[in-house]
This record gives sequence, C-alpha cells and structure tokens, in this order.
Amino acid sequence: MYTVITFVAFTAFVAFYSWYKLRKEKLSSKDGYFLGGRSLTGVVIAGSMLLTNISTEHLIGMNGSSYKNGFIIIAWEVTSALALVAAAIYFIPKYLKMGLTTIPQYLEKRFDSTTRTLVALFLMISFIVTLIPIVLYTGAINIESIFNVSEVFEVSKDQGLWITVILIGILGSIYAIFGGLKAVAVSDTINGYGTF
Repeated sequence: MYTVITFVAFTAFVAFYSWYKLRKEKLSSKDGYFLGGRSLTGVVIAGSMLLTNISTEHLIGMNGSSYKNGFIIIAWEVTSALALVAAAIYFIPKYLKMGLTTIPQYLEKRFDSTTRTLVALFLMISFIVTLIPIVLYTGAINIESIFNVSEVFEVSKDQGLWITVILIGILGSIYAIFGGLKAVAVSDTINGYGTF
C-alpha cells in the first residue's frame, strides 16, 4: 500500500508542478508547442533526452537480453555515444546556423516539401508501429509486477496488462498533447530527480 501511495503522490506532484510551471506558456505557435518556446535550459534538455531514451524497453528488455545473451547487447548503446558526440560537435551547430530544428525540415531545404512530408510520415509510422507498442507493453509489465494490477481489478494477467497499457497511453497522451514539448521535458526532468 505504501508503494501505491508514494507512486500516486509523486505522479500527482509531477503533474501539478508541470502544470503550475507551464500554465502561462503560449502553445499556439510551432516554436511554443514543438520547441518549448526555445526557452529550455541545457539541464532540462539533457534530462529529457536521457529519460526519453532510457525507457522501459531498456530497463526490462535490454536487461533481460543481456542477462540471457551477455553484454553484447550494450554495444549498440555504447557506439551510439560516438554518433551523439559527432552530432553535438559538428552537425547540430550547422543545423542551428541554418535555422533548422528537425531532420524533415533539413530535407525540405535540401530537396523539397514532398520529401519532408514523406520522411515525417515514415518516421511517425515507424514510431507508432515499432517503438510505442514496446514502450507501452514493457511499461505495463513493470507496473503489473510492482502493483499487481490484475489482482487489484480481479482480472487475468493479460487483461491487467491491457488496462495498464491503455492507462499509460491515455495519461502520457494527455500531458504531451495539451502541454507540448516543454511539459514533457519538465516532467521528465522532475521524474529524473525523483529516481535519485
């Protein structure tokens, strides 16, 4: 019971703090909604990127895979650090000088608007089909193992996982849709401090 109370209390605190901090933000422009009004600090951006990247598929999937197959699975993450350093030192400064914020925007400048639309569409479909289901499912496994959702609602384990997937999806969508990128970044940062 203590675990449930602390989880709900901390989640409510994150929601309230994010709302309070962002209640006067203007989300009507593209920069306000998608780029956090260009006012996010380095700590918030770094924390949000870290916590967006390290999700339940890492905590459950990669840990289980490395336990079963050895640490070879971490080679992907280790080598990605090289790409991040190259991006931070070389590519991102060039993109920022050009006034670009997304890869599809760069492709529109380099080629045309059709290329931008196609790439953005393919990226969205790939996230919807490959990443989001894995994150929701592994998150549901984690919450089921901590809170025994199936026992609380007196349903089967599969039904408990579905209930949890739907709840996680709805709650995550609400703050991402209504709060924009800044709400996601602020709540990620608070959650990051909460894990320590």
